[in-house]
Amino acid sequence: MTFEADVIVVGAGLAGLVATYELSKAGRRVLVVEQENRANLGGQAFWSLGGLFLVDSPEQRRNGIKDSYELALQDWLGSAGFDRDDEDHWARQWAQAYVRFAHTEKRQYLHDLGLRFTPVVGWAERGGGLADGHGNSVPRFHLTWGTGPEVLRVFAEPVLDAERRGLVQFAFRHQVDELVVENGAAVGVRGSVLEPSDLERGKASSRVVVDSFELRAKAVIVTSGGIGHNHDLIRANWPVDRLGPCPETMISGVPAHVDGRMLAVSEKAGANLVNRDRMWHYTEGLHNWDPIWPDHAIRIIPGPSSMWFDANGKRLPAPNFPGFDTNQSMKAILSTGHDYSWFVLNQTIINREFMLSGSEQNPDITAKDLRRTLTNRGGKEAPGPVDAFKKHGVDFVVASNVGELVAGMNKIARGPQLDAAEIERQITARDRETGNRFSKDLQLMAIGNARRGLGDRLVRVAKPHRILDPAHGPLIAVRLNVLTRKTLGGIQTNLDSQALHTDGTPFAGLYAAGEVAGFGGGGVHGYNALEGTFLGGCIFSGRAAGRALARTLA
Repeated sequence: MTFEADVIVVGAGLAGLVATYELSKAGRRVLVVEQENRANLGGQAFWSLGGLFLVDSPEQRRNGIKDSYELALQDWLGSAGFDRDDEDHWARQWAQAYVRFAHTEKRQYLHDLGLRFTPVVGWAERGGGLADGHGNSVPRFHLTWGTGPEVLRVFAEPVLDAERRGLVQFAFRHQVDELVVENGAAVGVRGSVLEPSDLERGKASSRVVVDSFELRAKAVIVTSGGIGHNHDLIRANWPVDRLGPCPETMISGVPAHVDGRMLAVSEKAGANLVNRDRMWHYTEGLHNWDPIWPDHAIRIIPGPSSMWFDANGKRLPAPNFPGFDTNQSMKAILSTGHDYSWFVLNQTIINREFMLSGSEQNPDITAKDLRRTLTNRGGKEAPGPVDAFKKHGVDFVVASNVGELVAGMNKIARGPQLDAAEIERQITARDRETGNRFSKDLQLMAIGNARRGLGDRLVRVAKPHRILDPAHGPLIAVRLNVLTRKTLGGIQTNLDSQALHTDGTPFAGLYAAGEVAGFGGGGVHGYNALEGTFLGGCIFSGRAAGRALARTLA
């Protein structure tokens, strides 16, 4: 390879594209090394819903939402729970910088690139019940008009233009096995050339080695992603003390190439890995009836109205309501000794409140088809992809009465057989609370709070009603599985995204961005995410790495 690069970027996902964009914009020559083929440009961000965390945005203000940097930082720090002096030293600084970015530059930076948002702001991770604890105090989830592929497009197009102009070159099917370090500085990469692949995006590709390579540059940026499909690595780092026993059954919310291998490669070279036990997985995973990658899982992004039962058929206690506190709900579910739970709802609730994660599960928004979007999101019937899961998904049970519903649930249970009379008793008790505008049921109180917001009232949250009312039927049960997704720890970095040694000193020539760096600093989220923060973390940390090297390289 004759291309003389200023910087080697390892990984062609979102963080890598952002770093490459910033470097090429400054006239730097960038070699992007990627173990998958060109069809996978953009990595797992392509499959995302495209949600972005913004603070005090025009969209929020138009929805009547009052937000501020101070409130958002309070929420972030209350959720992160930073408690490690060394491992969280830079993460704390990244948190303050990222929330400030979300409040000031972020929207304009993306808007100037051509990114736009849908008008309704979503309320994700609604919290654990305390003002200074986990959760978003207000809606902050801004859905990209065009979902994940659009987030990628605004960076990929200028990068591909830079490729045509000779500033950027890609080395696809190049798997990095080693960082080249000389005189204490990262100066390149060594690895294996994998056999060519013409597989479609997301498909698990061959690892057959046909050659080797060594490539050199003035600096290296690692942007290779996390461990989400590496179940062995997840099990090895699972925080039993905080979340309970590691699930026996896990399904994968990211493609097979999200294997975490560059974490070990970087550590071997001398980078400091921190917060390995912090991770972000979802409790509302579905087996995909039409999978793309092995164990392909889809997450339900739920509204707040479904009743949530553990594997024993006991309603989960507050604040374990759909969409409120992911890690607390995970702990409550796993404490039963089983690794699954149940939503019980009806057709009215699924029509209004079920949204599936993933660009391919939201074709109307991904295609930026306004007419289809308005038709599909009105709540009169379930969106097409949701209805397809209801019809074909192995995790769904549909019935006309509780007895039939529970019989169907027991057929697909991986644990205890449920008692129909006890399930009906709990649903009936909840239904009695809907008879007037007062209630002691905290979930119904939370639903009332949600419907005070314009977006939730119009398109997201069903009006409270009796679940057992036949007019809202049929009844639906959904078996919920643990879906693997994000790594919250990783390579520790300073605010320039420069990797650090274990003694805290900068690692000359080595930078890290995106999930491999815990989205900044080795763990900007701490223990919990506020959602809409993963793509944004890739953008912010990739931008920091690219700008730092564009500024400092001779």
